[in-house]
Amino acid sequence: MSALQIYNTMTRRKSELAPIEPGKIRMYVCGMTVYDYCHLGHARVMVAFDVITRWLRQTGLDVTYVRNITDIDDKILKRAEENGESITALTHRMVEAMHEDEGRLGVLRPDREPRATEHVADILAMIERLIGNGYAYAADNGDVYYRVRHFEGYGKLNNRNLDEMRAGARVDVDSHKEDPLDFVLWKAAKPGEASWPSPWGEGRPGWHIECSAMSTCCLGDTFDIHGGGPDLTFPHHENEIAQSEAATGETYVNTWMHAGAVRVNHEKMSKSLGNFFTIRDVLEVHDPEVVRYLLISSHYRSPINYAPESLDEARRSLERFYHALDGIPAVEGDVQGAYAERFSAAMNDDFNTPEALAVLFDLVREINRLREADPARAGAMGQELKRLANVLGLLERSPEAFLKAGAASLPLDEAEIEGRIEARNEAKRARDFAEADRIRDELAALGVVLKDSREGTRWSFEPTA
Repeated sequence: MSALQIYNTMTRRKSELAPIEPGKIRMYVCGMTVYDYCHLGHARVMVAFDVITRWLRQTGLDVTYVRNITDIDDKILKRAEENGESITALTHRMVEAMHEDEGRLGVLRPDREPRATEHVADILAMIERLIGNGYAYAADNGDVYYRVRHFEGYGKLNNRNLDEMRAGARVDVDSHKEDPLDFVLWKAAKPGEASWPSPWGEGRPGWHIECSAMSTCCLGDTFDIHGGGPDLTFPHHENEIAQSEAATGETYVNTWMHAGAVRVNHEKMSKSLGNFFTIRDVLEVHDPEVVRYLLISSHYRSPINYAPESLDEARRSLERFYHALDGIPAVEGDVQGAYAERFSAAMNDDFNTPEALAVLFDLVREINRLREADPARAGAMGQELKRLANVLGLLERSPEAFLKAGAASLPLDEAEIEGRIEARNEAKRARDFAEADRIRDELAALGVVLKDSREGTRWSFEPTA
């Protein structure tokens, strides 16, 4: 098997994964700020790192996957006030909704989900180390800031120059900062806000320091992989590096990974453009497995386009897979190893899911070729198709469950559909082909697609446009 190569945002090239501890991988992914329902961009990150985790484990690595929850933040304070509910009630409700969403998308839960409010003591300890090391300072307004210019490597993740950043910065005027590029580590609380005691007065942590503290507390001063969405490379991840390495004196992360953005009809997803969709908005209309397929049909680093035609294509692809599995025996047997080898080679090439899916389509073509001539062989290849697809979180339902999903919305129940199919069969036996065609067309207009074979007629539901 080829060695696993991963693209590192820091080095801008692919290199072989070399675990810090042989056989083990420690991975941290920036999670959600739980003030609202998760959106499609969150789904992309969830699914991308779910596939990454599944493949790392498939190769035999012992993975500790940590994804944090930001449960204290300006947006949370504002939303809780708008809703007239407590911060705890809001964040609890949104975390529960997040877990529902990821469960429906087939995303496995991370091993640990640290919450910022549970790590305030660790955050305070890291800030105090930064002050002691000269990288941070307490202002007279109760805030604590990080001295960006004191960290020699600042900008290395994004290949940015400090002076260029200073010239192009649109930073709010803050007379308490030593430098406009400095960022907040601890925010002094306003009257009535949620707060914690600190050496600098009542306040709450800044967003960037939360992840530095949670990741190092859960995974150590240096760990293997840090991931997140495409919008986090700057300033969030740049600030994490500066904080963590200044506090520990160690390299923070060996490999940085970032998922691609989600575009809606080729435009950036934005509430102002009216093209902003939550996961639950989407799953009200589309099968969760279809959405998952769409999210992995592009390479995890590539932008992905969410549009009606792309969802239709994702559904048709899954239908091809499930139709191939429908009606063949579930038998174990020797399958030529070339498919598994090609699949592994694709996944070991920076988790190349489009190429891995191409291998599955080749399996489908072979299954369909053998279906009538060698059902046992087709069945064995069907098991291989399921095994490989399961690594991607696909084909975990029976063909019938997928192909008939949504049929409950039809004006006919399943018994009535079967009755129409039998009436069609009787018409065919009577050589009344016009009546048989009429019944087929009537069902097709409802989205009920018939497929004839030696074993009889099977049907599936394909929503009509």
